[in-house]
Amino acid sequence: MQCDVSKAVATYWGETSQGAMTADSAAVRSTVHYSGRVQGVGFRYTARAIAGGHNVTGYVQNLDDGRVRVIVEGERDEIDRFLAEVADRMSGYIRDMQVHKSSATGEFDGFGIEH
Repeated sequence: MQCDVSKAVATYWGETSQGAMTADSAAVRSTVHYSGRVQGVGFRYTARAIAGGHNVTGYVQNLDDGRVRVIVEGERDEIDRFLAEVADRMSGYIRDMQVHKSSATGEFDGFGIEH
């Protein structure tokens, strides 16, 4: 079973069937946990490569429980595009994604792989 990323992202930002919220240009933070067959398939390297094409910062990391965590900061629309591209490229491996939003901390200079 694959994750419906557009539904997950819409739910994440509080969008409803009546329409999307307006985009906010302020930096935000997304903490995303991916489950499925997401380790040992190049997920971290793919996410880092995709991040290079977007104005985002943060990191990707394998977790001991078999999930992958992505912490990403940037403008909402940029994060949406980044997450959609990750989901598209890795769709055969993602079973579920859980997203938590919060305020950006500005602690990252780029996007990397944490070990």
